[in-house]
Amino acid sequence: MRMLARLWREYKSLVAFIVLMVLFRSAIADWNVVPSGSMLPTIREGDRILVDKMAYDLRVPLTHIAIAHLHDPQRGDIVTIDSSAAHELIVKRLIGLPGDIVAMRDNVLYVNGVRASYQPLALAPLPGDAASPGDYLTERFAGVAHVVRLSEVAPSPRRSFDPVTVPAGEYLMLGDNRDDSADSRYFGFFPREELMGRTRRVAFSLDPDHFYKPRFDRFGTPLDAVAAR
Repeated sequence: MRMLARLWREYKSLVAFIVLMVLFRSAIADWNVVPSGSMLPTIREGDRILVDKMAYDLRVPLTHIAIAHLHDPQRGDIVTIDSSAAHELIVKRLIGLPGDIVAMRDNVLYVNGVRASYQPLALAPLPGDAASPGDYLTERFAGVAHVVRLSEVAPSPRRSFDPVTVPAGEYLMLGDNRDDSADSRYFGFFPREELMGRTRRVAFSLDPDHFYKPRFDRFGTPLDAVAAR
């Protein structure tokens, strides 16, 4: 007991710091590692993204229990989702709000019967483009603009789907890398309680193809900066 009491006196500040940090990252803000390319070119493999955990709901720390709804998710938001269907935390873009009618035909998006517009975009080649070339376009619909990537050689078998109506309390999500993303086309709609936060900026980035060398040019980068030009 004396040993425990002495250890507590010596390390109680450290323990308190760790507990507060865990609670902060659980309920207020966090950074998440992005291991896949499903959101290319917006989010790259090795990016660590800043996540606002209070963007939509105030939750009991370390749980999914919402104490209060703070804001409604908006079309175009980049969202972290603790998906029960995918069995992991994923990052996707919110395309369809409750009540929206969404369809896709050969990677062309339609929201409530209105066709999105597309403009080719010249970007420097990204890792993987040599092996699997991609086209980059600015997609605009319903006041939202962002960049999408379409594969030149391996189009997704789900690049088209018939009109679907997004149910109340649920959302339709797609990855910006349209031909290489497991999203609502595979997992269905995502319920509000699985939306854990919103991200708008890269915290820092490490290049997994070059021994995790820091990519300083991506530190602090707004995620939709290219589309906003």
